[in-house]
Amino acid sequence: MTLIKKIFYNPETGRLNSHLAGHFLQFGEKTTPRYDSKTGMRLLLIFVLLEGIIGPRFSLASMLGIPVPGANIRIPILLFVAFLLVKFVAKIEFNKIGLYPWRDWTTTERSYFIQVLVLVNIIFPAMQMSNVQLLLSNYPVWFEAAIIFLVQIMWGFYQELMYRGILQTELVRRWGSLKGVLVANILFTFGPLHFYHFQQSGNNPSHLWIFAAIFAIGLFFGVLFRRSGNLWMIGIFHGIGDWYIEGLPKVVALIK
Repeated sequence: MTLIKKIFYNPETGRLNSHLAGHFLQFGEKTTPRYDSKTGMRLLLIFVLLEGIIGPRFSLASMLGIPVPGANIRIPILLFVAFLLVKFVAKIEFNKIGLYPWRDWTTTERSYFIQVLVLVNIIFPAMQMSNVQLLLSNYPVWFEAAIIFLVQIMWGFYQELMYRGILQTELVRRWGSLKGVLVANILFTFGPLHFYHFQQSGNNPSHLWIFAAIFAIGLFFGVLFRRSGNLWMIGIFHGIGDWYIEGLPKVVALIK
């Protein structure tokens, strides 16, 4: 066996090396979580309540004239409420929506997760080098930066919990992988979470192209979740992306 083949191929399992398999979305066989239709309906109701009625920006409270808390308060509340509803209303184990402890992760999951974290934290800083340097040279804002970082991680995780952990899990159970992943991602792309982009495109129709990027990224997360069954991975990946795309510029604005 050649050296290259040894690097990529594990002769004992007849599969790709565990440290490479994740990049080809090979995480082993994943089964659809088993729970009854009543539990599934409760999951859908939780999704409708949080994303369709309350909304990611507490739109209902705003319409009623109730002061809406800032993102630093609103996002942790939404995430906390979502967990409570899953546990006490849907009454489903967290591992059935992809939240299981590190000790239960496969070698491929652990390796892929660590590799992606390293790559992301090289690529994104390289693309925003001036912002990163500005942050590093202004230590008085590091506390605010840490708060914004944590909130962005929670925000990304909340989105994946809602659209992949709750919605996609149930739609895949009902309709199968292809339809379940696609419908969940269509709602993620064009639903209440990103609907504000339609308003922003009023004077700039080209802004609508952002939906192509949202759909592509969401589809990747949807397929990755379906293949790995690991919500921690995609939730943290999404949160880190939000930090570099939205959070870091907020910190830089504080400095300037």
